[in-house]
Amino acid sequence: MRVAVLGMGRMGRAMAQRLLARGHTVRVWNRTPGRAAEVVDAGATEVHSPLDAALDAEAVLLSLADDRASRDVMGRLVSLGQDEATVIADTSTVSPSTSRELRDIAPGRRFVAAPVIGAPQAVVEGQATVLIGGEREYARDLDPVWCDLFAVQHYCGEDPGGALTFKLLSNYLLMAGLAVLGEVVATGQAAGLDQERLRDFLSRWPTVAPALHNRLDDVLDGDHKGWFTTPLGAKDVRLAVELGESLGLELPVARLVERRYEEAAENGWADRDIAAVVELVRRRPEPPR
Repeated sequence: MRVAVLGMGRMGRAMAQRLLARGHTVRVWNRTPGRAAEVVDAGATEVHSPLDAALDAEAVLLSLADDRASRDVMGRLVSLGQDEATVIADTSTVSPSTSRELRDIAPGRRFVAAPVIGAPQAVVEGQATVLIGGEREYARDLDPVWCDLFAVQHYCGEDPGGALTFKLLSNYLLMAGLAVLGEVVATGQAAGLDQERLRDFLSRWPTVAPALHNRLDDVLDGDHKGWFTTPLGAKDVRLAVELGESLGLELPVARLVERRYEEAAENGWADRDIAAVVELVRRRPEPPR
């Protein structure tokens, strides 16, 4: 298929790389030029506007940082008259209400939400999961993209906000679990437990969620040079808090978790992986610039 990928963060680059490897024709765009060199070398065409990227595309994938960016790029596509035959899929993690807004203004309402569960490397390897929300007709139009990009495609219903609700709940569980794991690790290390015994214990013990296992080494002794930064972690938990509030619910634990990732960012770990939340307990000096 002819696919446009708008947004060249780590996830956008990973999707473009995977699509190119599977034989799709890919155009890419990023608000800040110069971040697409790797995918251009792999065969993508970099262009200078969202419309240029989406021109004649059968699928447009948005991979953007937040609600504001998704609204802005969708608005540019709409104002510039994007072809109504194109299906637009937002893979970003945004609020459910924003996802519904994007559906309502998309040309021909040909829109699906498609937040990703998994790291960029998992996308490159075809091992990630996508949560799909939107009309089945439009979701099925992108079956060649889903099948080549993801190991698992989970349809969440016609409401695009439903897919985002699942994603936010999943990410909240991850962020909360990782914050607690950081406290457990820091306490075990401070108590003088043997590092390898602690690693073995936490990797085998059933109370440690499986999704935390791939960050265990980084929490124990890593440099946190991962892909999911602490500000993004705080943003996703904040969206979960706001979702709860919109439903008349208070999520006090979520507020505490959100604040922990904000503190990690404020204390010098803003460009590091969410595993850096452990450093709030260790209180190590901030990383070198």
